[in-house]
Amino acid sequence: MGKSLSIVIPAFNEEQRLPSTLDRISAYAAEARWTDYEIIVVDDGSRDHTAALVADLAQRDAAVRLLRNPGNRGKGYAVRHGMREAQGDWRLFTDADLSTPIEEIEKLLAATAGAADIAIGSRALNRKLIGVHQSGFRETAGRVFNAAMRTVLGLPLRDTQCGFKLFSGAAAAEIFPRQQLDDFGFDAEVLFIGRLMGFEIVEVPVRWNDVAGTKVSLLNGARPFLDLLTIRRNQLSGRYR
Repeated sequence: MGKSLSIVIPAFNEEQRLPSTLDRISAYAAEARWTDYEIIVVDDGSRDHTAALVADLAQRDAAVRLLRNPGNRGKGYAVRHGMREAQGDWRLFTDADLSTPIEEIEKLLAATAGAADIAIGSRALNRKLIGVHQSGFRETAGRVFNAAMRTVLGLPLRDTQCGFKLFSGAAAAEIFPRQQLDDFGFDAEVLFIGRLMGFEIVEVPVRWNDVAGTKVSLLNGARPFLDLLTIRRNQLSGRYR
């Protein structure tokens, strides 16, 4: 790989899925011969044994680190916490269920070989790569949200919500301290901040499978759409400077 890599995984009550996820990442790191990487699990106030199992694994695997949030603060807060503590030249955040297989990181890394500082996985660019689809209602809701996002924020992206995003260390250091949202809208927010700051963003089609038990959903009424207005208001009030 040539450069160091941090993989940030936000986790809330993930004791069932996290062990296999960490095993898959570690196995792939060995297969790909990564020599300088870390896996950061950010426990978001879990009420199960998520933190304990990660702490135990960290005792046996120096590549694994556990961070703990002060209670359940939301996925956006957990990702910000992890990305700010990460040490890698490149920093990926991914979901605890690995709905996008870890192997797809090679596509993102290849996409940054030019001038891009940010590469994001996308389900919308090639839907043939989706193995297990969401319900028709959720897919329609996602398209409606994307249309609203493009209108309100002007981001020329087809899918801001896929939880598989890679940032250069330089981009992460500038973007995540400015992030304001702790919940659903943070994905669009960090990309909006990145574009404001002049970082090039490339969107990459990736394999993806819907996994039962997702903790974050568009099915939250008006909240996701209000987040878009909050982002625009934050920009106009100078909160991203």
